[in-house]
Amino acid sequence: TTEEWTDYLQAVAVIHPDDQPAVLEAVASATRLENAAPYAIEYRIVHPDGSLRWILAKGRANFEGVGAARRVASFDGTVADITDRKRGEEERERLVARLQEQDQRKNEFLAVLAHELRNPLAPIRNGLHILRLARSDAEATERTRSMMERQVGQMVHLIDDLLDLSRITRGTIKLRKQPVELADAIAQAIETSRPFIDQVGHELLVDVPPSPIHVDADLTRLAQVFSNLLNNAAKYTPPGGRIRLTVQQLGTEAVVSVKDDGIGIPTHMLSKIFEMFTQVDRNVERSQGGLGIGLSLVKQLVEMHGGSVEARGDGDGKGSEFVVRLPVDSSVVASVDS
Repeated sequence: TTEEWTDYLQAVAVIHPDDQPAVLEAVASATRLENAAPYAIEYRIVHPDGSLRWILAKGRANFEGVGAARRVASFDGTVADITDRKRGEEERERLVARLQEQDQRKNEFLAVLAHELRNPLAPIRNGLHILRLARSDAEATERTRSMMERQVGQMVHLIDDLLDLSRITRGTIKLRKQPVELADAIAQAIETSRPFIDQVGHELLVDVPPSPIHVDADLTRLAQVFSNLLNNAAKYTPPGGRIRLTVQQLGTEAVVSVKDDGIGIPTHMLSKIFEMFTQVDRNVERSQGGLGIGLSLVKQLVEMHGGSVEARGDGDGKGSEFVVRLPVDSSVVASVDS
């Protein structure tokens, strides 16, 4: 009847447009006069407020008559709301995909780790051989000693980062907080990173306000945060680039920015850059001895200080910026003002 047809059209209209063809096909299969199929389908319906719900519909058509007079007499079925179940399935699928991605990154990380720890061993072994042969050659001895010292230093840096991450993961790392002038942490970080920055010929511009900004922090760990950011900027900036570090106080926050004009961060990586084992460019990481854990360490240390860190970038070749925000130590501000 016309009324039944109108009801049918209204029922179809609330089905999500992407699901309508499948539902109509299932209805057509279930109402075939010969070899009708059971009706069972999951689809979404759109509520007037725009929200979506998942529906599981099951049923079968009842026929009467034979031959040319055969027709659908009625349709029996049930309709159930399965939105919660579908959301649970989607969440499980996302979790499985995420675990698979993390497992893949972990495997890649272990391969890079083995590579990076093995790399310094060959020159160190060759250096020992040279030292045995060149005992009377002071210049060759000193040159070899310096090379071996650099290689050992690289290994120590890698192992220190790994140990720090392990301590944070296990919750055994403890911050020794005290009122710290932010400029002191910046100075320590620059002192640590300057050799690498100079080695690749970068220009480092530093803008620190004359008025002291105090934070409640572990000076050594905070310096480690900014040193890692400076090293990261130097690593991903072609030789002769420019790195700018700026410090300012905005309200109750101390804001430190490390900006470079390097290779930049692809926009799809901005949300993942601080995740464990993430590497933007594995070729660069390999050439500079990186493991993709430095920024993860930065994020966790900053958050342990009650702050946050954000990565910014406009894509490949347009540089990158990392912004650290830390709460200002109000007790020091109060004592200075009083």
